[in-house]
Amino acid sequence: MGVLLMLMTLGGLILAGILLITALLTRRSWLARFATAGVGVWTLIYTGLLLGSSFMSTEKSLAFYESKQFCGFYLDCHAHATVTGVRKEKTIGSETAKGEFYIVNLKIFSDARNPNIKLGLIEPQAVAVDANGTVYTRNEQVEDQLPTAAVDLGRQIHNSETIEKQIVFDLPADIREPGLDLTDGYAIDRVLEAVLVGDEDSIFHKRSFFKLPEQTLAQSVE
Repeated sequence: MGVLLMLMTLGGLILAGILLITALLTRRSWLARFATAGVGVWTLIYTGLLLGSSFMSTEKSLAFYESKQFCGFYLDCHAHATVTGVRKEKTIGSETAKGEFYIVNLKIFSDARNPNIKLGLIEPQAVAVDANGTVYTRNEQVEDQLPTAAVDLGRQIHNSETIEKQIVFDLPADIREPGLDLTDGYAIDRVLEAVLVGDEDSIFHKRSFFKLPEQTLAQSVE
């Protein structure tokens, strides 16, 4: 729906531009007023739909192995990510955490039906977020000491392939409800998605977070 509304908006702007040019060439002031009024009305409607959709959205918490989908070109929603486990350590190699290192096992996969199509996340970015909304960036210096250091989260894969990488955050020992926020896209994608009705990255829209509880031995067996 959001993509359709965006296309309608772009089509309407092009039509309004044509009408304005025609009005100037033919000196028809009523046509210019009509085009301007149409753009104004649609802007109000679109803004209402955008903000309404965002304010009505709810935050989602994703458990282990519960996936989040990503849409390339806003249509082919076949790239997925999931968290398969979390463990905490005080030291990794030569590095000591200020709080605790959270080692998050992140898995990327595709469910595209065509085995010849390669998909993947575009410039993926992962941050940890606590209950207060404080954002924590990855500790890539520590990640470089793990076995999956060379794995590229943005690699293109077929539907029979997966990407598995351990990413690390140095989080406070008393952190409340830590979650992982994973996004992707170029800068232009983020600008467009900010005004795309119903998109998770649209302005004020609630997000989906992967929960980051430490995985116990019993959980890993299950």
